[in-house]
Amino acid sequence: MRGRSVWAVVAGILFAVILTTLVDFVLHVAGVYPSDGRPLSDGLSALATAYRVVIGVGAAWLTARLAPKEPMRHALVGGAIGAVVALIGVIVTWNRNLGPHWYGIALAVLALPQSWLGARLFELGATRTLEVADAA
Repeated sequence: MRGRSVWAVVAGILFAVILTTLVDFVLHVAGVYPSDGRPLSDGLSALATAYRVVIGVGAAWLTARLAPKEPMRHALVGGAIGAVVALIGVIVTWNRNLGPHWYGIALAVLALPQSWLGARLFELGATRTLEVADAA
């Protein structure tokens, strides 16, 4: 059971990391993001924040779906790990002029709410599935 719990959290994290890296890569290749090392503007950082939140919700949903029990708890563990990693990123990159400071802070602050939302969406879907099965 513990192995399935660990896998659920790791799978959600891998999903988020791989998908955000892929989207970042595509946006660089497409010329949306600067390729010459310039920092992202506020607008491009807002774009990155938006798709990271959507991906984070999806990752939390996946974590909840794979959790052997207590899907919300598993998703929030993944979100807490994401918040800590984002906070470390804020600290390490603060004086490196990689983009607006609010961007990293937003990722850290939004990690738990997006994880809660992903797990809640899973719970609502799972409840609806059970209701439909009971009605049949």
